[in-house]
Amino acid sequence: MGFWWLMLICDSITPLLMVFAGRMMWKHCSVGISRFVGYRSIRSMKNLDTWRFAQEYCGRLWWMLGFALLVPSVLAHIPFYHSDRNVIGTFGCVLVLVQCVVLLVSLIPTEAALGKNFDEDGLRR
Repeated sequence: MGFWWLMLICDSITPLLMVFAGRMMWKHCSVGISRFVGYRSIRSMKNLDTWRFAQEYCGRLWWMLGFALLVPSVLAHIPFYHSDRNVIGTFGCVLVLVQCVVLLVSLIPTEAALGKNFDEDGLRR
């Protein structure tokens, strides 16, 4: 039973980090372009306008996806409450992989939005 709680907490970390990081990127964008913090891609780092747009867009997306992942992640653990440790561990690993895929796939709409709103030089369309 203790292992189930540990896996529940571990499987909740990714969605909670998405909520927290998304909120920080969305509402508290860094003043300048940072090489260490935030949504960093070649397109988003063209200029300050693209940087702020990417932080706001991706932050809002991560914030929503984090909440959308948190509820099903917690609910999906309930049927495994009295299961074997191997079953709980395997399920937890699969769940984290799915969460990571969702996190990575969220980069596609951000890049598409950057391409839709800015040209190759980073100027607004």
